[in-house]
Amino acid sequence: MEPMTLQQLAVRLGSTQGYESLSTAAGTTWVAVRLDGAPSPSFHAQPNCPVVGVFKGSPPADDRIPSIIDVVVGADEVASVTDAVDRNPVAAAVLVRLLRHNERVGNVDSGFAESLAYSTLQHGSEFQAWLANRPDRPPRAEPDAPAVLLERRNGTLRITLNRPHKRNAYSASLRDGLCEALDVAMADASIRRIVLDGAGACFSAGGDLDEFGEATDAGLAHASRMARNAGAMIDCLRDRVEARLHGACIGAGIELPAFAERVVARPDAFFVLPEVGMGLIPGAGGTTSILRRIGRRRLAFMALTGTRIDVPTALDWGLIDGVDA
Repeated sequence: MEPMTLQQLAVRLGSTQGYESLSTAAGTTWVAVRLDGAPSPSFHAQPNCPVVGVFKGSPPADDRIPSIIDVVVGADEVASVTDAVDRNPVAAAVLVRLLRHNERVGNVDSGFAESLAYSTLQHGSEFQAWLANRPDRPPRAEPDAPAVLLERRNGTLRITLNRPHKRNAYSASLRDGLCEALDVAMADASIRRIVLDGAGACFSAGGDLDEFGEATDAGLAHASRMARNAGAMIDCLRDRVEARLHGACIGAGIELPAFAERVVARPDAFFVLPEVGMGLIPGAGGTTSILRRIGRRRLAFMALTGTRIDVPTALDWGLIDGVDA
């Protein structure tokens, strides 16, 4: 499909019929728009689906991209976004609408909105289809060891994710242990520095897939996330927190550390947001933490496509602050 112009999009959105047609509910899963340097008209509404800005040649400067654009790609990259959107169009639409909202509000309000959106999608057809089609996973015995380790040295508290047998998958037990560890720091002002790292081959491979699909009450799941929220706690302590990352940093494995004041990664680290591919959105605070670091459009690209981001790109974008050789 040939990208439309900004003016054509404005005309479509200017009528009720046109506005309603640019929606996932009406069968329009995405809209592609040419970024050719033409002046942007005024927009009084936004499509209820991702708006993909397409450029030829050099990418436009951020301040030349109209606010209605959700993600920006070169002409040869359009399919990488649109094909991914078409696989889970509802999750994609919810993601971009959430990012538009979260860009304008504070961290508390954006976290609240993310949790509501995540709970909604947990009970949607796309996530349910992903659950039904995933291969059976035999349960693995948990070792008799704490999910999170604490080490106090003078004014420094080291918090280590300690489920290396599961690549530090973010389970309920790990979440609880992390929140309890952060509680120690919140209660003790003599802790001047908090170092967050992970044991084993990687920092964290994201949510524990063995626990996916366990939530049966969307409202209760939302209330639970708001009551015990490691991302919000790291955000409160952010001036004291340094995250040290290595290996896979997937889903929650980058969403949570992105709240820290300083994020340092080893050269072998990589970063992925796979949730839209499951019919979900990032749900561990990433639509707040990563948004503040790299902006709405780069976050949308990461989340919509599930693209693996390497350390040089992450450093260039501001997703991390330094590299530890």
